[in-house]
Amino acid sequence: MGQSASAAAVPSRRESNHSHRYNSKSTAVISPMQSDENDAELLDGANDYISNLPDECLACIFQSLSTADRKRCSLVCRRWLRVEGQSRHRLSLSAHSDLLPLIPSIFSRFDIVTKLALKCDRRSVSIGDDALILISLRCRNLTRMKLRACRELTDAGMSAFAKNCKGLKKLSCGSCTFGAKGMNAVLDNCSTLEELSVKRLRGITDGAAAEPIGPGLASSSLKTICLKELYNGQCFGPLIIGAKNLRTLKLFRCSGDWDKLLQLVTDRVTALVEIHLERIQVTDVGLAAISNCSDLEILHLVKTPECTNLGLAALAERCRLLRKLHIDGWKANRIGDEGLISVAKCCPNLQELVLIGVNPTKFSLEVLASNCQNLERLALCGSDTVGDVEISCIAAKCIALKKLCIKSCPVTDHGMEALASGCPNLIKVKVKKCRGVTTEGADWLRARRELVVVNLDSGEPEHQDASDGGLQDIGIEFPPQIAAPSIASTSNSRSTSFKARLGLFSGRNLVACTLRRWSSVALHTFKGIVVPDYLNRNFGRKMKTHAKKLLIFGALEALFLDRIIWNSFLHQLIAELTERLHNSGTGCVLTGHVLKFKAAESGTVEF
Repeated sequence: MGQSASAAAVPSRRESNHSHRYNSKSTAVISPMQSDENDAELLDGANDYISNLPDECLACIFQSLSTADRKRCSLVCRRWLRVEGQSRHRLSLSAHSDLLPLIPSIFSRFDIVTKLALKCDRRSVSIGDDALILISLRCRNLTRMKLRACRELTDAGMSAFAKNCKGLKKLSCGSCTFGAKGMNAVLDNCSTLEELSVKRLRGITDGAAAEPIGPGLASSSLKTICLKELYNGQCFGPLIIGAKNLRTLKLFRCSGDWDKLLQLVTDRVTALVEIHLERIQVTDVGLAAISNCSDLEILHLVKTPECTNLGLAALAERCRLLRKLHIDGWKANRIGDEGLISVAKCCPNLQELVLIGVNPTKFSLEVLASNCQNLERLALCGSDTVGDVEISCIAAKCIALKKLCIKSCPVTDHGMEALASGCPNLIKVKVKKCRGVTTEGADWLRARRELVVVNLDSGEPEHQDASDGGLQDIGIEFPPQIAAPSIASTSNSRSTSFKARLGLFSGRNLVACTLRRWSSVALHTFKGIVVPDYLNRNFGRKMKTHAKKLLIFGALEALFLDRIIWNSFLHQLIAELTERLHNSGTGCVLTGHVLKFKAAESGTVEF
C-alpha cells in the first residue's frame, strides 16, 4: 500500500489529546483529501478510534474483506468511500450496453484498477468497441482482463484495447465474437502476457480457411495456455509451438485430431510441466509425443478413450518426475493394471493418483503402494474391481497416504475395518455411493481413528478439516447451551475464501484484544435496561457493563463488517450471562441483534 505517514508525525500523534481526531497523511496510492467534518464527530463524548486509523491501515482492512462488504464500507462516510475506491485493485462490472455513459465516473473513483472483469448475460446486449476502448484509456495499468459473453466486441475493439494496455499479463475470454485478428493484436502488443484462456471464441473461422493465431511477441512470455470448447482450436497451433517457455497446456473439448499437433509442440516445447487433455481426439501417438517432455509433473487424461496401456507405459518410461496423475477411463477398459504398473515402476515421485472409470486390481495397487512411497492422495471412483481386498492392500502398503476417496466401488464395512489398522498418516477418508459401507461401519472407523475425518455419503454435513476456515478460528468459544450450527447458518452466503481470511484474526485473538482495549471507553447513549425485582442492584450494574461492551462492539462492527464476528461475540456474551442467570431459573434467547433474557417468574431484560 505504500509507505506509511512520516515518522515526524508519530510523536505529535502520541502527545495529542485523544479527544481530537488525527488527520493521517496519505500515501502515493491514496491521494490526500481533507476529511469531512461529519466524520470527525465524537460519539456522545467518546473518542472515535476508528477515525484515528490512517488511510493506509483502513485500506489494508478493506483488502481483507469480500466484494459485498467493501461495497457496504463505501457507504459509511465520504472518507471510507474515497479510501475504498483508491485502494481497490480488482473490479468486476456487468458489461451491459448501458455501461458506456457510466465508465468515466466509475474509473474516476476506481483509478488504480489492475484486474478487471467484464461479464454480460446471454439475453442482454453487451458493451461494444467504444466502451472497451474508453476503459482501456482509463486503465492503462491493467494486468488481468476477463471477458464473458461480450458479443458486441469486434477485432477493431480488441486491437485498440491491446495497444492501450500493453502491460497485460493474463487474458481470459469466453463466449465472445471477435476473431483471429483481435487475438493476434493482443499477442503482438502485449509482450508480457503470461496466461491465455480462450473458451467458445465464436469469431474464429472454421475449416481450412481459418487464420492462424500467433505466435506474436507474447510467445516468449506465455507460460499457460488453456483452450476450451473451440471448433477450430488447432488454429492456435502456431502460438503453442512458438511458446518456448510454455509450462502448462490445457485442452478441453476441442474438435480435431490433436496427435500431429502434439508431436509438433513437444518437439519444440520441452519445458512443459502440466498437461490437461479432456474429451479431445488423442491416441497413444499423442501420449508418445508428450513423453518428450521429461520435466512433466502433472498429467490429466479425462475421457480420452483412444489412449491405452501402451501409450501410458511409453509416457511413464520417459516422464519419471510425474507427481500427479488423473485418469478418467470413461469405463472403456483401455487403461488398467498394465499401464498402472508401468507408472508405479517408473514414477517413484507420484504423490496424487485419481482413477475414475478405471478397473485396477490388487496386483497394480500393490505395486503402486510398494514403489510410490510418497503417495499421499488416492481416489478410486466408479471401479468394479476395487473391493475389500484392494482396500486392505492399500491400508497395509500405503504408509504415506493422507487422503483416500472411494466412490461407487463394491467396498463394504470390512474395508473400513482394514483402514482402522493401516495407513498411519491417514487424515481423511471420503466414501460416496458405496452401498456396502454402512453408517455403523463409518462410526466404527471414527471411533478407532479419532484423528481421521470420515465422510460418508449419507446427507450429513461434512466434517471440517483442521485447515478449514471456520468460526473456531476467530478465537471465540461456543457456550454449551448454544449449538454451533445456529451461528454458521448466518454466514451461508459467505464465500469459503473469505471465511479462511478470517483466520488471520485467530492468532492474536483480535476481537478479544480490541474489546478489552475499548471496554474502558465511556458511552452514554446505551439504552436503559429494565431489571426485574428479583435481581439485585449489583447484578444489574454488571448487566449494564455487559450492555456497554455490546454497544461498543456494535461500533466495531462497522470496522470489521462481518456478521460472523458479531454473532460470535454475542454468543460469548450469552455464555457469560447464562452462567450468572443459571441459579435464577432464567433462560436466554438470541434473535437478530436483540438479546433477550426471559425470567422464569416475571419481567424481561432487553438491550
